[in-house]
Amino acid sequence: MSSKEKLMKSMFSLEPFIKINKCLFPVAGYGTRFLPATKAIPKEMLPILTKPLIQYGVEEAMSAGMTTMAMVTSKYKQAIKNHFEPHPDIEASIKDTAKASLLDEVNYASEQCDFTYVEQDQMLGLGHAIYTGKPLIGNEPFAVILPDDLCTSEDDSVLKQMTKLYEQHPGCCIVAIEEVPMTDVDKYGVIDGELLKGSNNAYQVNSMVEKPSPETAPTNLAIIGRYILTPEIFDVLENTSPDKNGEIQITDALMTLAKQGKVIAYKFEGIRYDCGSVKGFVEATNAFAKVQGIV
Repeated sequence: MSSKEKLMKSMFSLEPFIKINKCLFPVAGYGTRFLPATKAIPKEMLPILTKPLIQYGVEEAMSAGMTTMAMVTSKYKQAIKNHFEPHPDIEASIKDTAKASLLDEVNYASEQCDFTYVEQDQMLGLGHAIYTGKPLIGNEPFAVILPDDLCTSEDDSVLKQMTKLYEQHPGCCIVAIEEVPMTDVDKYGVIDGELLKGSNNAYQVNSMVEKPSPETAPTNLAIIGRYILTPEIFDVLENTSPDKNGEIQITDALMTLAKQGKVIAYKFEGIRYDCGSVKGFVEATNAFAKVQGIV
């Protein structure tokens, strides 16, 4: 199928639109770049100011209309589950005090959303983590948020922007992208594609490469931790071979669908902070503190 044929197929998809209700959070990783802090504390529970990364992610999913938060976790991540469950002792201790509202946001998420959990026994790549979440998702489209990619925007959240694009292209997977320096492309999955007709920020993906060298990268358009995936991805992941490190990469699975004209890359409006690195974590903390007038 030519690039033009794939473009036309995605633009005029006959797939029925199904509202996205579930967001998957792959949060089983060890967070070794933040040791020793993450020896006992999940990386996703590290706070930007007073709110942990996982809560920012859940609130973004809620802003996009999602009501089920599906956590792919591990036996070492009980703190994540605890965070979204009631804590009667703390709530009683701050009742009728100036601190009474401090738990409002997390309690609201707990009341409005269903939280489901499954454990990932082995860390075998993002593709494997997503496949592990299949029992929580079922046969419906879903979003994926990597909480250590903390995204902000002035208007619609990044995930809400993506759901709006998905409504125009049901049956296609959507990946969020941003331009990165060519010297950094070896840290990301990178896409190559053609702008959709009439768009300046959505691309029909022709190819994807996981962590290419700067010399071989097709572009500097890097995939970040926001996805909308169709349930077809589970069958593809099941048949995706591990890479040289024994990991199943979501990029490889998406490439299979891209060859069928079923992947769109979206250059989002907003700012991403790479809170999976110490540098990015500090940058996010400083930026949020400045916005709140703390510094």
